[in-house]
Amino acid sequence: MKSFLIQSPTRVDLAGGTLDLWPLYLFVGGATTVNVAIDLYTKAELTPLATTEIELISEDLGLTRKFSSLMECLIDPDPRMNLLNVQLKYWRPLHGFRLTTSSMSPVGGGLGASSSLTISLLKAFQFFCGKQFVDTHDMVTVAHNIEAEVLNTPTGTQDYYPAASGGVNILQYSYSGISHEVLSVDHTDLANYFLLVHTGKAHHSGINNFEVMKKAVNKDHKTIHALIKLKEIAEETAKVSRAGRWTQLPALFRDEYKWRIELSPTFSSPEIEKLAELSLQAGAEAVKICGAGGGGCVLIWCPPSQREGVTKACQAAGFPVLAAKPVAPLTI
Repeated sequence: MKSFLIQSPTRVDLAGGTLDLWPLYLFVGGATTVNVAIDLYTKAELTPLATTEIELISEDLGLTRKFSSLMECLIDPDPRMNLLNVQLKYWRPLHGFRLTTSSMSPVGGGLGASSSLTISLLKAFQFFCGKQFVDTHDMVTVAHNIEAEVLNTPTGTQDYYPAASGGVNILQYSYSGISHEVLSVDHTDLANYFLLVHTGKAHHSGINNFEVMKKAVNKDHKTIHALIKLKEIAEETAKVSRAGRWTQLPALFRDEYKWRIELSPTFSSPEIEKLAELSLQAGAEAVKICGAGGGGCVLIWCPPSQREGVTKACQAAGFPVLAAKPVAPLTI
C-alpha cells in the first residue's frame, strides 16, 4: 500500500514572539510576527495496513508501540504518547496503519519542532483519512488546539505557519483573525548571514510565555510597555523583510533582545549571554534568541567574512553550530 511521507520545516522567529498568544496581542492593539522556515525538518511517514492494527514509532523518543485497535491505542497511559493520541482522537481513523516520526531539531531547541511535527502529522493524516483542510488557517486552528491540550498551557500560533508554508512568514493579528504573508528567501542575503548555534540547554517556552500572560492579564505596566516595544520592533522587521533590507536586522535584533529581557529576565540565561559575548567578539553583528529563550538555539547574524572565525569560537566554547539555512516557500 502507498505510504504518505511528509516533512515540515522548523523555524527561527525573527520578531514578535510571545505576542501571538491569544488574547495577548489584543492587549496592545494587535501584533505582527516574522518567522523564517529552516531546513531542520520533522517527518511523519504513514503506511496503511490491511488490518486494524496500529504501530507507532518515534525515532526521537526511542518509542515503539503496537496496538490491535484504535481504542486500545487511545487508552495507553504513557505520557510520551500524548501528542500522537490527541491526533488520533481528532482523526479517528477507520483503518490500521504504521506511523514513524522523527525530528532533526535538538530537543528544546526553541525552533518550534513540536509545532512542526504537529503539522507533519496533520498533513499525513489528511491524506490517509481523505479529509482535506480548507486552507492553512484551518490547519493551524486544529494544530493550535491539539498542542494546547497536549501541553496543558496557552500556546501561540506563529510556529505552525512556517511549518505549513515554508519561506519567510509575516503574520498580522487583529480583531478579524490572522493574515498570512509568505516571502521568498531566494536571492537574498538572509542565508549568507544566518548562523544557528545551540546553547546546550533546553528552553521552556510554555513557562516563560505563561508568566508574561499572567502579568499582562494583571495589567502590569512594565510588561505591557515591553510588549508594545516588541510589537513596534516586529512591525519594523516586517517592513525590512518585505523590502529585502536584511542588513538592517542586526539593529532590530539588538532592540528586540533589550525589550525581551525587560519583559522577563528568564528569556535569557548564562549560556545565551556567554554565547552572545563570544560571538560578538569574534565578529558577529547581533544575536537573536530563538523561541521563548532561556536556552535552546540562538541565531547569530554573522557577515560571511567573519563566519569561519565565529563558528570556530562557538565550537571551541562547546556550543554546537547547526547546519541550518532558510528554505523557500513550499509548493504543497
